[in-house]
Amino acid sequence: MRYAKNRSTLVILDIDYRPVLWGLTAAGAGEERFVESRVVTERLQGLLKDCDLIVGTEEEIKIAGGTSDTLQSLRAIRKKSSAAIVLKRGPLGCTIFAGKIPDSIDAGISVRGATVDVLNVLGAGDAFLSGFLHTWLQGKSWQECATAGNACGALVVSRHACTPAMPTAIELEDYMQRSDQVERPDKDQKIRYLHAVSTRAKVACPLMILAFDHRRQLEELDISLDAAGTRISEFKALVAKAVEQVAAERGDANNLGIILDDRYGSDILDRFTQQQWWIGRPVEIPGSRPVNFDPQNNFGLPLTRWPASHVVKCLVFYHPDDDMSLRLEQERRVRELSDDCQALGRELLLEVISSNSGQACNHETTANVMRRFYNLGVLPAWWKLESQTIAGWQGVAAVIERYDPLCRGVLLLGLDAPESELKQSFEVASQFPVCKGFAVGRSIFGESARQWFNGDCDDKTVIRDVARNYLAIIRLWMDASVTVAAANAGANETPGTARDQL
Repeated sequence: MRYAKNRSTLVILDIDYRPVLWGLTAAGAGEERFVESRVVTERLQGLLKDCDLIVGTEEEIKIAGGTSDTLQSLRAIRKKSSAAIVLKRGPLGCTIFAGKIPDSIDAGISVRGATVDVLNVLGAGDAFLSGFLHTWLQGKSWQECATAGNACGALVVSRHACTPAMPTAIELEDYMQRSDQVERPDKDQKIRYLHAVSTRAKVACPLMILAFDHRRQLEELDISLDAAGTRISEFKALVAKAVEQVAAERGDANNLGIILDDRYGSDILDRFTQQQWWIGRPVEIPGSRPVNFDPQNNFGLPLTRWPASHVVKCLVFYHPDDDMSLRLEQERRVRELSDDCQALGRELLLEVISSNSGQACNHETTANVMRRFYNLGVLPAWWKLESQTIAGWQGVAAVIERYDPLCRGVLLLGLDAPESELKQSFEVASQFPVCKGFAVGRSIFGESARQWFNGDCDDKTVIRDVARNYLAIIRLWMDASVTVAAANAGANETPGTARDQL
C-alpha cells in the first residue's frame, strides 16, 4: 500500500472478513460471517488511512469499526480515513458514504439492487466490486457505480457458476443503457445472449476447414453399401489422415478444422476432439427440404451428449421466394434448433444454399435470407454461405453489423466448384473482414472419392491427393488474403512475408 501511495495509485480495501481464516471459528464453520475480535479490528484500522475506497458488508463494516452497531462503526472508520465507504446490503443494494456519516444509514447515497432469483451466492461480492470499480475508474457518478455493481452481483447470483458467471463489459454496458426497461436482468434474453457470445473461446482465423460430412453423395458412390456403411467410414478415415498430414506439414493446426458427421466418423470426432481441433457436426438429414433433423424428434436431447466445443452445423435449402408453407416450416425448425443451441450453450453454424431452389438469385438474395432469420430470433455464431459478388458481400456484412455484430463471421462454401472458380470467389470474399475463411469439401476430396469407391486408386493415393488438394485450396486463400492485405497496407509488405504470417 505504501508503494501504491508513493506512485499515486489508488488503493481499494475489500474487507472480505472470514472469521474462520483468522482462526476464530472451527474449521468447518466457514459460513460464519461475524465474530467480534479486537485483533482483527486493530489490524484493519491500521490500513484504513491509506485507502481511497473501502468496501464491505454490514458484518465487515462492524469488524473494521470495532462495534456491533453499523452506524457507529461507519463513524469509527471515518475517524481513521477520508475514503469513500461502500456498504453492501444484499438485496437492498448498497449505500455509499462519500463524506460525513449521516444520522441514518438510509441517508447515504443508496441505490437499490436488481431483483433476481438467487441460485448461487458464490462470487457475488467479487462481481459487485468488479462492476463498481469498472465504472468508478471511468469517473462516473456514485449512482452509476452502485448500479453497475448491483447489476454484476445480481447477474452472478442468478447463474449456476462463480467465475464463468461473471458479467462481461459488453453485457454490463447493455444493462446500464436499458436498466430502466429491464425489470429482471437474470431473465433478460439479450443479456443472456451477450454473456454467451462475449465469453466464447477465441478461434484462430482465418479458418480453413475441410468439410467431409457428406453422407448422401458418398452413399450414392458406394453401390455395395452395407448396413454399417463400413466403406464410407473407411474413406472418411483416409480423409482425416490427409487433414492430419496437412497439419503436420504446416507445423500446426491452429487455423484448420473439420466438419464431420458421427454416423460415419465417430472415431475421428473423438480423436480430433482430444486434439482440440475446430469441429463442426451436421444435424440435418441430407437433402431434406423442409430441413429435418436426425433424429427427427427432440433434437435438443442429443446435443447434451456432444462436447461443448463442437459447433452445430445445419444446412437449409432456402429461398425468399419459396412457397409460403415451405418457408414457414423451414423457419420453424431452424428457429427451434437455434433455441436449443442457445439453451444448451452450443454454437450454431447455419449454412444457407439458395441457388438450387429453382428460383432466381441476385446479389440481395443471401442478405435477405439472413435478415429473415435474424428477425425470427435466429442468431448463428457462424454463417456458411455461397460465393457472393462484391455487392452481395456488402449486403451480408451490413446485415451482420446491424443484427449481430458479435457474430463469429462467415465461412465460404465450395459446392464442388473447380479450383479456378474457388480462386475467384476467394479473391472477392477475402476483401471483407466478415468472411473468416472457408469450409470446402468435394472440391478437395470429390475426385478421390469417385476413384476410390470405383476401385481405381488405393488408400495411400487418397491420402496423398486429398492432402495435396487441401494444401492447394489453403494456398489459394492465403494468396487472396495477401493481395488484399498488400492493397490495404499500400503494398508495404512483400507477399512472401504476409503469406508466412498467415
